[in-house]
Amino acid sequence: MEIIDQIPESKTLKINALATKLKKEGKNVINLTTGEPDFPTPEEIKLKAKEALDKDFTKYTNSKGIPELRKTISILLEKKGIFFNEDEIIVTNGGKQAIFNALLSILDKDDEIILFSPMWVSYIPMVLITGAKPVIIKTKFENEFLPDLEELKKSITPKTRAILVNSPNNPTGSVYPEEIVKKISEIANENNLFVIADEVYDSLVYEGKFTTFSKFVNPELLIYINAFSKTYSMTGWRLGYAALKNKKIYERIAKLQGHTTSSVNSIAQYAATVANEIDNSYMIEEFKRRRNFTVKMAKSIGLDFVYPKGAFYLFFKTPIEDDEIFCEKLLEEKLVALVPGSAFDAKGFVRLSFANSIENLEEGFRRIKEFL
Repeated sequence: MEIIDQIPESKTLKINALATKLKKEGKNVINLTTGEPDFPTPEEIKLKAKEALDKDFTKYTNSKGIPELRKTISILLEKKGIFFNEDEIIVTNGGKQAIFNALLSILDKDDEIILFSPMWVSYIPMVLITGAKPVIIKTKFENEFLPDLEELKKSITPKTRAILVNSPNNPTGSVYPEEIVKKISEIANENNLFVIADEVYDSLVYEGKFTTFSKFVNPELLIYINAFSKTYSMTGWRLGYAALKNKKIYERIAKLQGHTTSSVNSIAQYAATVANEIDNSYMIEEFKRRRNFTVKMAKSIGLDFVYPKGAFYLFFKTPIEDDEIFCEKLLEEKLVALVPGSAFDAKGFVRLSFANSIENLEEGFRRIKEFL
C-alpha cells in the first residue's frame, strides 16, 4: 500500500471532472484533452470482429497472443524495417500493459531508470510500483525538448538498468532525429542498458523521416513497444504489444502476463489480424491537415510553442506560471478543456490535442484568444 500511496494522482482529473459537470449542465464544452483519434475504427476490422463472434471465437487464447495476430504484427513491423518474428512478440492489453510488463521484468527495488521530461503521465507511477527509482532528465523548450546527451551520460550510475524513450513524443510532438536516436542507442549499448522504446505514434510523423530505436540498439537490450490504438483508431479495443529478442526478458513478460490478465480479448485479437491489409493514410493526411491548421491558429494568437513534427499535440507556454489554474479558468470562463503541462512534469505549459475536427479546433482557438 505504501508504494501505491506514493503514486501521484492524475492532474487531469480535476479538469475532466469539471468538463463533465459543465457538459451535463448543457454547456458547449470544446474538449481538446483527448489523446485518441476521433475516426471510427476501419470497417475491415469491425467486420472481422463480427466474424469472430459468428465463429464463437470467444474463449481463452494463448497468453502471448494468438499466432495469427503475432504474424500480422511481424509483417507490419517488417514493412517499417523492423524485424521480429512471431515468437518474439507478445500481445498486451494496450501499449500501457506492454510498458508496465517490461518495467516489472527488468527492474528490481532501488534500481534506476532514466526518463526524459516532459513525459507521458503514466511512466513515473509505473516505475514507482516496481520499487525502482525514476531518474528524470528535463529537456528544454529552447532545444525543442530533445534530450541532452551529455546530461544523459552523467546520469548513468552503477544502479542504472534502462532508458525509457518516447518518439514521437507525448506531450510535446517532438520527433527525435536520427543522430539523437543513434547517440542514445550507442550510450545504452556501451553501458549495457535496456532501452524501452515507446513508438506508439510512429505512423503520425509529418516532417522528415521517422527513425526507430530498433535501428541502432543492441537487439538483446531493446524492448520495442507499439499498439494499434493510434494507428488504427482502436483505443478502446486495448491492443498493444512488446517485441524483443532477449529470451530471458521475453519469458518474464510472458509469465507476468499469464498471471495477471492471462491474455487479451479474443475478439479484438481476431479483428486486428487484417490490420496489414488496411490503408490508414487518410487518417495521417487528415491529422497533418489539422496539425497545419493548429500551428497557423496558434501563431495567429501569439502562442509560444514547439512545432509538432509528430503525434497529435500542440504543447505551448502559458502566460501565467501556474498551468493548472490557467486550465481551470479557461474551462470555467470559456468552456475549453486542455491538459496542464504539470501532468507531464512540465510546469508552465499546456497540451492541446488536435485529434478533433477543424470546426472544433477553430472555435477552441477563438475562445482561447478571447481568454488571453
